Amino acid sequence: MEAVSTMLVPSIPVPAHTGRPRADDRSTINGILYVLLSGCRWMDMPPKYGSYKTVWGRHKKWSIKGVWKINIMNSLISCGYTSGLINNMDDLSVDSSTVASKKEGKK
Repeated sequence: MEAVSTMLVPSIPVPAHTGRPRADDRSTINGILYVLLSGCRWMDMPPKYGSYKTVWGRHKKWSIKGVWKINIMNSLISCGYTSGLINNMDDLSVDSSTVASKKEGKK
């Protein structure tokens, strides 16, 4: 996963020059990929990727701005084509499901 995150670093926005230093981009990308590939909850992500709150927040921010979809996913797909892992778009699958939870078991 380290090679993939290194390849993706140029696809992400440049950090601001003011304020608090941003968490390491490679660790953050690795954390995002870990959660997305393993299916675990953000809070169950191993601490070696940094704070799960930071990783989740960066994923949310990049998703809203379109960075994740346009820059990062396109880079991953391009890498898949050049490495031969993806032969056509039928080889790709994106799954997302949302289940509403009710407070205190109310319907």
